[in-house]
Amino acid sequence: MDVDALYARYHDDLLLFLVRRTADAEVALDLWAETFAQAVAGHHRFRGTTEGEAAAWLYSIARHQLALYLRRGSAERRALLKLGLERPPADQELLAEIEERAHLDVLRSELAVALATLSEPVRHAVRLRIVEERPYPEIAHVLKITEQAARARVSRGLAALADVLDRGGAAPRTQTLEGTP
Repeated sequence: MDVDALYARYHDDLLLFLVRRTADAEVALDLWAETFAQAVAGHHRFRGTTEGEAAAWLYSIARHQLALYLRRGSAERRALLKLGLERPPADQELLAEIEERAHLDVLRSELAVALATLSEPVRHAVRLRIVEERPYPEIAHVLKITEQAARARVSRGLAALADVLDRGGAAPRTQTLEGTP
């Protein structure tokens, strides 16, 4: 498999995919770079033969990187804060261009509308878990429900919000980002 060709074909779309799922251009850039680093490192394990299989493989790496980030992200952010370390910021012009191309303003509006459609108990559970990054046992205690019910509420809420992201992810492709590696 030709990773260079895969990069040439999907680098822009993959970056937008990650930006729309993180709503943070800087985080998306990190995940995007790690996705391609993993693709280069693991290209010999790829067994597909078509471009579609190669794209699916690449996006599965990206989804895995995103899942890892979501699992460990809050712990890493707390550790960096505790140690007084800061990640050097990306170029502001590039970040603004990425956010504009990913239509983050539209996405944020769509998410606000989608959040408003959730029932108050589900919206509260999602806010506790995602925004406040609280563990499920604490959410259950705050909401006076079982941990299993807390997980179900968050899952239902995230599934509803994912519908918004999936619809938004089909935005038309525009020109390639300048300055993107």
